[in-house]
Amino acid sequence: MNPLKRIFEPRTVAVIGASNNEGSVGYALIRNMIGSGFKGTVYPINYKNKSIYGVRSYSKLSDTRDDIDLAIIATPSVTVPDLVKECGEYGVGGIVIISAGFMEAGESGQQLSDTILGYARKYNMRIIGPNCLGFIKPSIKLNASFANKMALPGKIAFISQSGALCTAILDWSVEQNVGFSNFVSIGSMVDVGFHDLIDYFGSDPQTSSIVIYMESITHTRKFMSAARAFARTKPIIVLKAGKSDAGAKVALSHTGTLAGNDIAFDAAFKRAGIIPVNTIEELFNAAQALAMQPRPQGNRLAIITNAGGPGVLATDHLIKFGGELAELSESTMEKLNSTLPPVWSHGNPIDVLGDAGPQRYKDATEAVLNDSGVDGVLVVLTPQAMTKADEIAAEIVKLSDKYSKPILASWMGEKDVEKGRDILEANNIPVYRIPENAVNTFMSMYRYTRNIEALHETPSTIPHRFDPDTAKNHELIKSIMDQNRYVLTEDEAKVVLTNYEIPVTRHDLAATEEEVVEKCKEIGYPVAMKIASKDITHKTDTGGVVLNIANEKEALDAYKNILKGARTAKPDADIKGVLIEEMVSKKYELIIGSKKDPIFGPIIVFGMGGVAVEVFKDLNVGLPPLNMMLAQRIIEDTRIYKLLKGYRGMKGADIDAIKFLLYKFAYLVMDFPQIKEIDINPYVVDHTGGVVLDAKIVLDESISSEKVKDYSHLVISPYPRELNREWTMRDGTEVLIRPIKPEDEPMERELFNRISRQTEYFRFFGHLGKVTHDMLTRFTQIDYDREIALIAKVNENGEDVMAGVVRLVADVNNESAEFAILVEDRYQGKGLGNKFMDVIMEIAEQRKISKVYATVLNANTVMLHMFRKRGFTIRYDDDESSYAEKILNVENAIEVSV
Repeated sequence: MNPLKRIFEPRTVAVIGASNNEGSVGYALIRNMIGSGFKGTVYPINYKNKSIYGVRSYSKLSDTRDDIDLAIIATPSVTVPDLVKECGEYGVGGIVIISAGFMEAGESGQQLSDTILGYARKYNMRIIGPNCLGFIKPSIKLNASFANKMALPGKIAFISQSGALCTAILDWSVEQNVGFSNFVSIGSMVDVGFHDLIDYFGSDPQTSSIVIYMESITHTRKFMSAARAFARTKPIIVLKAGKSDAGAKVALSHTGTLAGNDIAFDAAFKRAGIIPVNTIEELFNAAQALAMQPRPQGNRLAIITNAGGPGVLATDHLIKFGGELAELSESTMEKLNSTLPPVWSHGNPIDVLGDAGPQRYKDATEAVLNDSGVDGVLVVLTPQAMTKADEIAAEIVKLSDKYSKPILASWMGEKDVEKGRDILEANNIPVYRIPENAVNTFMSMYRYTRNIEALHETPSTIPHRFDPDTAKNHELIKSIMDQNRYVLTEDEAKVVLTNYEIPVTRHDLAATEEEVVEKCKEIGYPVAMKIASKDITHKTDTGGVVLNIANEKEALDAYKNILKGARTAKPDADIKGVLIEEMVSKKYELIIGSKKDPIFGPIIVFGMGGVAVEVFKDLNVGLPPLNMMLAQRIIEDTRIYKLLKGYRGMKGADIDAIKFLLYKFAYLVMDFPQIKEIDINPYVVDHTGGVVLDAKIVLDESISSEKVKDYSHLVISPYPRELNREWTMRDGTEVLIRPIKPEDEPMERELFNRISRQTEYFRFFGHLGKVTHDMLTRFTQIDYDREIALIAKVNENGEDVMAGVVRLVADVNNESAEFAILVEDRYQGKGLGNKFMDVIMEIAEQRKISKVYATVLNANTVMLHMFRKRGFTIRYDDDESSYAEKILNVENAIEVSV
C-alpha cells in the first residue's frame, strides 16, 4: 500500500494544536475538519482544554486509544520535532505540518527540518509540509487545511508550493465551477515532494489530470521519473514561477550565458511530457480542455468566425505561439463555396459573415473537420442582432460527438451569449470569452501531444553508427585536471571532439615565427589564425582571430598582431602561441553547446551561431540522452530551420549531418560529467556536410578527475542497452534478452494473444480481457530509472517474436520492487523462466533494491519451486496465496508475496 494512502484517505485524524481561539490556525483547522461533513473520527489534541469546538480534547495521542492515520500539527516550530517523534512512536500513518519556521528560517530552521526528516525515516512516516496550508479531498469531504472554504469535487489534482496562492485559487475555482479530486499545499517539501504526489495521483482513478504551481524543485531525477511514468496517461500541467535567473552568473562561454534556468525547465518539461503554461488561467483551461476534448495531432488550426476582427486576433496569437493556420484543401474550398455566401473570406480564417445562423456555422465547421489538413477547430461567435447563440452552440455540440478532432469555442460577450456558452460547457466543448484564450489552450493541447511523442523515444547508453574513443578523452581530461586546470585550449577541445568523431578543421599549433611559416605551408593557404590561450575564451574580443590569410607575409603580420593584442588585453594570460587552421567556407553557422544546470544537469543548446549568437538568440534546448528523432525535434523548433531545409531556391544544409552531430555531442556530455560547459561555435554546414571551426570546453572543479558513476549527472535514464545478452534455450533456440522498448507493443500484443488461459491466470490472477493500447503503453513505455522489463526475443520463420517478459517495478525511492514474469506456453520448460529470474535478481542487486516482492498463486507450483530453489522462505497467507522472503545482504532484503 502506498504510505500516502493513510494521509489522503484517513479514517482517523488527530489535530495537534487545535484551538478554541477564533482567528487562530488551530481553530480554523478543527472547524474545517468537523464542519465539512468528513465521516471519519477527528481527535483534537490540546492539553490545555477539555473540549475544542464542542468535541472532547485529548492531552496526547496515546489518550485517544485509537489508531491514528493522519496527524495535523499546528504548533510553534520548536515543539514540532518532539511531536513528530511522538507520532512515530504511536504509529501514526502520516503527518501534515502546518507550522512555519523551518527551512525558510535559516540555519536553526534547517536543523529542525533535518530532525523531523530523521524521525520520519525512522518510523516510516510520510510528512507533507512544513509551512503549508494543508490539503482538501472533496470526495470524502475532508478539509485538512485552514482555508476558509471547501473545494468543489472534480477530477483535477492541484498541487501548490504557495499556500497563499492556494486560497486565491480556491476562491476563484468555486466561482468558476472548477472541481478537484485533491487540493494540496505542499509547502517546504521536507519529505513529500512533487514526485511522490505525481506517483500517488497518477494511480488515483478519481484524478484525470495533475496541475502544479511550482516555485522550486527537489529530487529532480525522481520528479522526471514520476512525470515520465504518468504523463502518457494523465496530463501534467505546470505553472513554473521564477523561471528567469535574475542573478545569472557570468559564464565562460556563450552557451553559459544563454542556457539560463528558464530554458532548462523548458527542456526538462518537454522530455517529461509536461505541459508548461504561463498563467493561472491557462493552467486550468488546459486541464479542463484535455478532459473534455481529444488531443490535436498537429498545430494546424481552422478558425470559423462571424466577424473579421476576432479572426485576425486569433490568427496573430496562433502564429506568435508557434501554431499554423490550416491550409484548406481544394475539396474543402469547394464545399465552403457551395454552402457559404459568395462574399465569404475564401480562406482561413473562415468568415461566415455577421448574419450567419446555425446551419451556416454547422456547414463550415463540418467542412473543415473533414479536412485532413486540419488538426483542430476554433469557432468564434460575436453577438449580432440576428445571432442565435444558443442554437448555433447546439449545432456545434452535435458535430463534436461525430469527430475525433478538438473543437474549441469563443462566445464573445456576456448576457447575449450566456445561454450558448452554458450549452457548450454542459456538452464538453471548452468555451472562452476571448479567442486568444482558446488559442492558448489549443497550443497547450498540441504541446502535450508533441511532448508525449518524445516520451516514446528511448536513446541508448551505447551509441550506434560511431565508435567514440572514451579512453583517450578520459586520459586527456584527467591530465588537465591533475594540473589544476579547468579550461581547455581550443586545440585540446578539438581533440576531445575528434575522439567522438565530431569533424573539426585541420589545424596545428605554432609558437614561433618559424613554426607559423611551416604550419601554414603544411595546411595550405588560405588559413585562419587564432590566439591559443586557456585564459582567453572569447578570442575576437582581443583581436585574436584573423581569417583568409593568403601568404607568408600576411601570416607573419597576423601572428605579431594577434600576440600584441592578446598581451595588451590580458597581460597575465598564459599564451601558447597561435592555432593555424584551414579556411572553410560554408553557408550556415550554427552553435551546439551544453551547460551543466545545477538542477537538471547538462542542457544541450542548438541554434543560429556565429559572433551574433547572443543578439539573435535563435535557440532551442534539449536534455540528453538523444537519438536521431529527438535531435530532429531540437533542430525543428528554431527559426533557422527554415533556411536549413532550403528556402526560395537556395540549397539547404545536410540536416542528417546536423542530427548526427547532436547525437554524438549528447553522448559526449553523457559520458563526461567532468564537462561543465562546452561550446561549438560556429559549426559551419551546407548541403555537403559540416565542420567545427571553434570549440571551448570548461571543466567542473567540483568533480574529481577520477571516474564517477555512469550517468549519475543525468536526470533521464538512458535505454540500458548494456543489459542486452544473447542466450540459448535447452532445445537450442537462440534468444536475445534485452530491455523492452515502446516499439515492442505489437510483439507484446501477440504474446498476450498466444498464451493459454492457465498461463494468463497464473500471471494476472484472472482473465486479462481486451488487450488495449493504453494497457500495452503502460507495459512497453517505461521509465528505466524505476522499472526494468526484459523481453526474450526469438526468430520464428524470419519474424521476431516475444517469447516472454520479466519485470521489476521499483517504488519511488528504489527501495522495494515488484517482480512479475510471463513465459509463453511453447517456450516453457526450456530454462527461460530460470534465466529470466537470475538476470532480474542480478539487476536488483546492482540497483541496491532492498526488497523484491511478487504475488504468486499457490497453484503455480513451478514458480514456487523457483523461489525455493533460490533460497526464498515461503509463508502461506491463505488458501490461494503465500509470502516468500530472501535476505540478500544487510542492506538489501528480498521478499516475495506468493
